[in-house]
Amino acid sequence: MTVSASWENEVVLGLGSNKGDSPRIMEAAIRALGAVLMDIRRASLFETEPLHVLDQRRFLNTAVAGYYPLGPRDLLKVIQRIEASLGRDRRQERRWGERTLDIDILLFGDVLVSEPPDLEIPHPRLAERAFALAPLLELVPAAIDSRTGVSYERIFTTLPIQGIYAL
Repeated sequence: MTVSASWENEVVLGLGSNKGDSPRIMEAAIRALGAVLMDIRRASLFETEPLHVLDQRRFLNTAVAGYYPLGPRDLLKVIQRIEASLGRDRRQERRWGERTLDIDILLFGDVLVSEPPDLEIPHPRLAERAFALAPLLELVPAAIDSRTGVSYERIFTTLPIQGIYAL
């Protein structure tokens, strides 16, 4: 079930890239997101070790936060268009492998969304990913997992070290 959004819903998006000119791709993505999110803010850039598929370059990761006037499904469509415009071709990717750009909806206010197979908010693996939590917490330090009621800061402190380096 999706709940309609309003400007009161702050969204947090996680961005990652490890294929192509990642710094340029990330900057272009943030500019494109700035055209659709109101009052956009960005976190620091992090270099992170890959998880799951280890035979690939390190990732650049960050997050942005802002307000989006429409619902999560509409935001997902916008994100996928931005990814494609910056070279992402999902048909050519291996799961958890290299990508020019990945943009995930981490949070959409405190809305819970479950629309398999492609839309679940909060992001279903957020609590396992230090590379997503570090920039999220920089933007929204008091964020709470709306499924469990546990703070993401507490979740972050329990994760194993995952090779995250602030740039």
